[in-house]
Amino acid sequence: MDASLRSAQRLLDRWAPTARSTDGFGPTLETLPRPGESPRLVPARTVEGGPVRARRVPGAPEVAFGAFLDGTQQTHVLRHECTVPIVFGTAAAVVRVRRNRRLVTWGRGPLRDGRFYVPRALVSDAFWTQVAGLGAMDTGAHLGPDDQGIAPDGVHPTSLAERALHFVQAKREQLERTLAEDWCRTERSPLYIDGGISGSETVARAPCSVGVVKAHRTLYVGPDDLPVLATLGAGERTTAFRLAVGRRTPVLSWYLRCRHAPGREPTWGLVRVEVAELDAAAVTARADEVSRWVLAETAPLALPDPRWHALAYGIRDCEEFLRAIM
Repeated sequence: MDASLRSAQRLLDRWAPTARSTDGFGPTLETLPRPGESPRLVPARTVEGGPVRARRVPGAPEVAFGAFLDGTQQTHVLRHECTVPIVFGTAAAVVRVRRNRRLVTWGRGPLRDGRFYVPRALVSDAFWTQVAGLGAMDTGAHLGPDDQGIAPDGVHPTSLAERALHFVQAKREQLERTLAEDWCRTERSPLYIDGGISGSETVARAPCSVGVVKAHRTLYVGPDDLPVLATLGAGERTTAFRLAVGRRTPVLSWYLRCRHAPGREPTWGLVRVEVAELDAAAVTARADEVSRWVLAETAPLALPDPRWHALAYGIRDCEEFLRAIM
């Protein structure tokens, strides 16, 4: 199914006329307050020798990225069957390629998916039959190997809506992963990926993929290393470290300060870069090279986005393109 939000609303008008409707479409679930990941420090093993320290990136910034990849999602509660939220989620992803100093859509074009997200066991058989015919996702299923499904106390309407939101997020990540893997199999120029690359072995091991992480709820340093991170100057990076999280593919990573940050909070203008693992002797040269590529993307400014201090203009272009087709 790849329906629009309004067509999904019209379908529900026919299938569930007695269900309680929401007041218009309202805000997306992504914009509503919800419990987030607790901030934490996770020390990682450095691979450049010695402790974490600041390193000046040598040379001038270098334009090297051939394309940018990003995804987005929108999730709405359209109806309630008794206390069960009927959720419609849309996810999309795109690769935008540099061509004649402009950004254009690459290859297969944007990937887009719109469908209902409903817990099969909590709705009537007649309703499930209708939405299942359009490819609805059963949010009562296991989301991953560590997921236990809906717990007995998980039938709270807000819990069910948040669970649907996680399913939409997984769909968006799947679309992003598909495009990234396609690029890594068919192209050679570097791909700037918004976020980490360790979720796909194909992408995590590809020499052309570079993940750039802007959010820092988890900092991969120990308490004694925080002053190094906080005092990084523009154009400086930390010692590279090996990042191995759970079942994800290990990658090489480091922090990079993109802009001068006097008087700002410690993570302002800070990004964390991920690339494929390589021999220890080549780590420093690779980290410096990719850092020059990332620093080159600090211009033009990604204004008026409030994240401009850590947001590449190419990623902002992806977001604007996706916003137009959602």
